[in-house]
Amino acid sequence: MTEHDRIEQEKEEWENSISLKKERKESFRNLSEIDIKRLYTPNDIKDLNYALDLGFPGQYPFTRGAYPNMYRGQFWTMRQFAGFGTAEQTNNRYKFLIDHGNTGLSVAFSLHTIYGIEAIDERALGEIGKEGVAIDTVKDMEILFDGINLSKISTSMTINAPASILLAMYIVTAEKQGHTPEELRGTIQNDILKEYIAQKSWIFPPEPSMRLIIDTIEYCTKHVPQWYTISISGYHIREAGSTAVQELAFTLADGFAYVEAALERGLDIDGFAPRLSFFFNSHNNFFEEVCKYRAARRIWARHMKNKYGAKKPESMRLRFHTQTAGVSLTAQEPENNIVRVTLQALASILGGTQSLHTNSFDEALCLPTENAVKIALRTQQIIAYESGVTDTVDPLSGSYYVEWLTNKMEEEAEEYFRRIEDLGGVIPAIKANFFQKEIANASYKYQQEIENRERTIVAVNQYEQREPCTVPLLKIDEEVAKEQVRKLNILKEERDNNSVKESLEKLKEAARSTENLMPYILDAVRRYTSIGEIINALKEIFGVYQEDSVY
Repeated sequence: MTEHDRIEQEKEEWENSISLKKERKESFRNLSEIDIKRLYTPNDIKDLNYALDLGFPGQYPFTRGAYPNMYRGQFWTMRQFAGFGTAEQTNNRYKFLIDHGNTGLSVAFSLHTIYGIEAIDERALGEIGKEGVAIDTVKDMEILFDGINLSKISTSMTINAPASILLAMYIVTAEKQGHTPEELRGTIQNDILKEYIAQKSWIFPPEPSMRLIIDTIEYCTKHVPQWYTISISGYHIREAGSTAVQELAFTLADGFAYVEAALERGLDIDGFAPRLSFFFNSHNNFFEEVCKYRAARRIWARHMKNKYGAKKPESMRLRFHTQTAGVSLTAQEPENNIVRVTLQALASILGGTQSLHTNSFDEALCLPTENAVKIALRTQQIIAYESGVTDTVDPLSGSYYVEWLTNKMEEEAEEYFRRIEDLGGVIPAIKANFFQKEIANASYKYQQEIENRERTIVAVNQYEQREPCTVPLLKIDEEVAKEQVRKLNILKEERDNNSVKESLEKLKEAARSTENLMPYILDAVRRYTSIGEIINALKEIFGVYQEDSVY
């Protein structure tokens, strides 16, 4: 009798010898609709090959961690996402966070900035500074980072359609501080594919949008070598309602699409791939999230090596930022969100994240107050310094359940890759509304389960108290918009407008060609051209994108 046969026999004897009481539910499923067994044994991972499937931390296939020492060497970057109101207000919040132990900055931009609309545009009315910081020109960027040494801190910027413009503003701001582009460290999200899939803040059609992204990758590879040129984001895919498996599969599929576009440009895989990064969500099902991150590293490494021919370990090593699940926060009993965020943060840390944002407990109601954001930061610090989970690398490895679920999520993701490939790739699948339908169906099913009380959300569909909310709220005064418009109008009067016009004409001429647009965008930014002016110039050449909606 083999060892596997013996285990199976003893498992059957165990099940027959005990009185299994009626279980709480007929079936136990995680958020990806994967059935979870009562018990896992070595038989569930009997085909696991340690060398090929796990390996050691920091070595191919990186399942057990991106780096050998992980948090024994240094903690993840505690990078709280922040931005509201004016550049001055957000600058004060950044300094507050740095004073309380934040080790990296993360910029949330105003909705009008995200769409490449300037403050004086009537479409910006009612939105300026409400969801993030209002940035219209490099002057705002200078104020945003006033007194913050950009050669000493790493900055992440969550911006997509106009990402090349905001990156140019950051580079110019650093130059004005006396720093070279080679000194800069940080990340720009720059992930337009997930905008078409989930977040919907696109501007141009997919093809010219991809051109802009590859332009930034090419430019930064040569001139801003420490900068992560893209943060391929599953976060917004998950916030739109996807399952964890869909988040995993769709995010990596987008990543492969960017790799293929860069290779088509003629870039060397081992030249640009080490500066690609990822951004994942951490939701409520603890083990599902841990296994998602482990599977992501393994899938990426295998594809980069076997399909795309990467030779350097750095090109195969998936590095990622995590944000706890904003969509999981509840307005009912908002203090409960502190517990949710703690568990989500712990899952991302045990999954091996490189940086982390913990949501504030009041974010289902408003942008976070200083007290709430301090608690969110303290959550990370308590896990780092007091929990002991950072003392060994990948402490959950070897769990029969964890290894089985990691394998299962990889298997499910590979099936999605096959379906996407059958549709012709990511962009054809976007235009066929494949991703959108998959996410919509998953979101609808999840919401139905909550409303039918098949899934419990504490204080929402069970244990409701109906108590009035007494949490202090942060409100953005309408004077913010007026002040932003006033400042932009003054700047436009004082700058050299002939120089601005000249830079925009050169940009349009370059856009008609195949030249890299980053030098032209940098030139326009240096002349205090606004984000709206640059975007409108590019719209003349690229046009705008209209989605074929499916109901």
